[in-house]
Formats: sequence, C-alpha cells, structure tokens
Amino acid sequence: MIITVPGDKSISHRALLLSVLAEGTSELSGLLPGADCRSTSSVMRALGASMPDLPPDGSEIRVPGVGPKGLRSPKGELDCGNSGTTARLLLGLLAGLSIEATLTGDASLRSRPMRRVTDPLSRMGARFEEGPKEDRLPLTVRGGGLSPFSYRSPVASAQVKSALLLAGLTGGVAVEVEEPERSRDHTERMLRRIGCRVEEGTGEAGWRVRLAEIPRALRPLDFHVPGDFSSAAFFLALALLGGAGSALRITNVGLNPTRTGLLDVLREMGGRIEVERQRETDDPAGEPAADLIAYPSELRGVTIGGEVIPRLIDEVPILAVVGARARGVTEIRDAEELRVKESDRVRVLVENLGTLGADVEERPDGLRVSGHDRPLQGSIAVHHDHRIAMAFGVLGALPGQNVVVDDPEVADVSFPGFWRLLAECAGAVEGGRAS
Repeated sequence: MIITVPGDKSISHRALLLSVLAEGTSELSGLLPGADCRSTSSVMRALGASMPDLPPDGSEIRVPGVGPKGLRSPKGELDCGNSGTTARLLLGLLAGLSIEATLTGDASLRSRPMRRVTDPLSRMGARFEEGPKEDRLPLTVRGGGLSPFSYRSPVASAQVKSALLLAGLTGGVAVEVEEPERSRDHTERMLRRIGCRVEEGTGEAGWRVRLAEIPRALRPLDFHVPGDFSSAAFFLALALLGGAGSALRITNVGLNPTRTGLLDVLREMGGRIEVERQRETDDPAGEPAADLIAYPSELRGVTIGGEVIPRLIDEVPILAVVGARARGVTEIRDAEELRVKESDRVRVLVENLGTLGADVEERPDGLRVSGHDRPLQGSIAVHHDHRIAMAFGVLGALPGQNVVVDDPEVADVSFPGFWRLLAECAGAVEGGRAS
C-alpha cells in the first residue's frame, strides 16, 4: 500500500511566519492545513498580513510579504488556539518589533509554561506583562529596543531557540544560542533561505547556533513543504507491528536529521525500514525528503536517552505504544520535556497504558514499559493531546486490540484525515475504535 501524510507542521509554521516578513511574494505548497497552522495564519492576519486560507490539499498559496515594519499592533487578543509553536515563536517575532500585543489560547495552551521563552527575551530587552496566572497565557508583549544576546539554554528546545532567533531577526541584532543537545534546525535552514547568515557548530557545552548577519530586505520563499515525519511515524509503527498487513510505503517524508531519531531506534528494535528516492529540497538550505517503506517485523525492547531524545521528542508517544507490543523492556530516559507538551505526556502515557493492561512504570524523566502480546483493552483519555490520541489509535487498530479514544477529533491539530487513513491501512478498522 502507498500513502502520503500531510505537510510538516514545524516547517509550515516557520514558512508562514517568515513569508510575511519577506519583501515580495512567497510561493508555498504542501503546507499543513491543520488547526495549529490555521492558528498561525489567523494571528498573522490580525497583525496586518494578507494571508490566504490554507488549502486542504496542500496546493500552492501566494503570501505577499509586508516586511517587519509592515506589521501592526492587533485590535484584539491574538488567539493561538492549541498551538504552543505559534505562541512561543510569535513571542520571539514580536519581541523585536515596536508592537504591543496580548497572546492567549485555549485551555490546554493556557496551562503551558511560557517563561522558558519570555525570560531570555526579557534579557534581550523585550517587556512582558503576565495575566492572572504566572508563567502562563494570556500575556502581553511590548517589543522593540533589543540588544545583541548570547544565551545558554538549559534544555534542547527548538521553540526556545527559534523564538530567540526570530527576535534577533525582527530586532536587527545578533543572537547566539547554545543548547546541551542539537534540537531540530528548521528555523536555521529557513533563515538561510531568506538571506540570513547562520553559523552552527559545537560550542563549549553543546551545540551553538548564531544569527550572524541579517540582510536589509529578506528574500521571499519558494518552497514545497515535505510530509511530516512525526505524522509518518504512526504509520511506520502500524506497519512494523503488522497492522497494515504487509509492506507500507509512505511517500515524500521529510528526513531532516534533527528529526529522525525514531528511525534509528525502530531499526535498533529490529524494525525493517527502507529509504528510497532520497532527495534534498533546494539544497543546501532546503529539507531532505524520501519515501519510507516499512515491513512487519519482530521488535524487541530498547533503552534510550541522551542526545537522541531531542531528535524524537514528538515521537515518544508512539514509541511507548510500540514498546508495549515489543518483546522485552523499553525504557525512555532524559525526556522531562514531555511534561510541558500539550499534556504531561509522561503521566498520560503511563496512565493510559496501565488502564489498558500494559506493564508500565512512570519515571521522573520518562517511563519503562514491558512488552507482551496479551490483548490491550479499554478506554483512554487523551487530555486534548493530538499525539496521544493518534498513538493509541494505532494501538487500537492492531489485530486483537480494543481501544476507545475519548477525543479523536483532536488529531485534526496536526493530521486532518488521520482516522480515515488509519482505517484504510488497517483494513477498515473503525478509526482505532474511537468514539
């Protein structure tokens, strides 16, 4: 069977933001039409951009750039919906502009910490006013007047790094960020595409990125977004666990090396995954992509941690599900970052796997799950988290399992059409028994 997955969510956010800051019209295709990216489009319209609707089929749109000085303070609050990427990247973008804006979001987003971004931005010179709850949305940003800044991040976070780089871009100042491990580099690649000079390499205590030179006018983007590896991961797992019946080919999947740690881990577990038609999109500042072919495999448990975690942080939910069906024990360490995602993913994974009958143990920085072939059955709560919903949907689509997902619609945040495609791949399974 051959399938495609929607465009990469992380790349789509960045393409939408940077196309507005360019001088000239950007031509973008393959954008993810999910709820999170619609939130980014909506807030940019509120800031004065002429942003077309995102087509459901990923067809091309043209985005007229207004340049940083063409944006204006919004008339009302900027609603970021459920999208932490929208909120945190926007805080950075607005920090460099002489704009006042209040950011808010849905209940889930309003429960997520923001000081990991606003604290270093404040040290650059931006001003923030928190609302009723400390370290949470809603909060007001008053940007402008930034100074060059060097920051050593305590965590490897693409959102923190990207927020600081965007602040440097709109504020016209040099920024250097060092993180303990290398996080995904979509922002760095796209900054190069619009004409910035970005330097990268090993630093004193990890990986260093420096925005060294900003052109007077940013080039527009001409870019096709590849399929989202994080979305493809669910179907790789389905095929490896035998849920698709035979080999499954997923076409045009983004294979940015800062995102593909799961491929390494699945192969270590015994998974047979082949890569074909590999290409680099508009090398050297593009995004590598390829077709992935996954075959039913006998999987065994692994222990992972350290540098691979930032390269698969969004794939931990489906990895935990795979671990519950693999032979032996799977242990995930150094993944504290999971506790500040759309949900506390460590806690939610452990609670739901335990509810279904899996042998699982929560750790401060991850979890430990013992795989077995007993049927897993029951109802799970996704806590408004799209990746939790889809991970357990895959589990429910496997032969002999009976998993009821309480909020299947939340998958539309990053993967419109997920349940339909899952049903097709699994042979008309009813959307992971979602109800």
